[in-house]
Amino acid sequence: QVQLVESGGGSVQAGGSLRLACVASGYTSGRDYMAWFRQPPGKEREGVAAIHTGDGFAYYADSVKGRFTISQDNAKNTMYLQMDSLKPEDTAMYYCAAETTYGHVLFPGTYKYWGQGTQVTVSS
Repeated sequence: QVQLVESGGGSVQAGGSLRLACVASGYTSGRDYMAWFRQPPGKEREGVAAIHTGDGFAYYADSVKGRFTISQDNAKNTMYLQMDSLKPEDTAMYYCAAETTYGHVLFPGTYKYWGQGTQVTVSS
């Protein structure tokens, strides 16, 4: 049974930073992508960043390039999202996802397993 548990969300002012973590249990693929998604209030879920669990290759949404960094610690089965220079438009529920099926790695429908999410609120 794959479980993904996110943590690290919170409330910050614009320009601040947060670091999200996603701990995976029951999932040990070394040749797949894991990803972070977010869903702002009243909007659809969107891809933020994805990382290949084998070689660490990463994809980023244009809206977060240069501000967010995705990383992983395979020994701890943990994926991270360092979020810097946060903006009010980054406010959303952030989810981690694992095990791709078919599709682009930043498309929500590509992933089989999801965490419950962690809320990030950025005030101006």
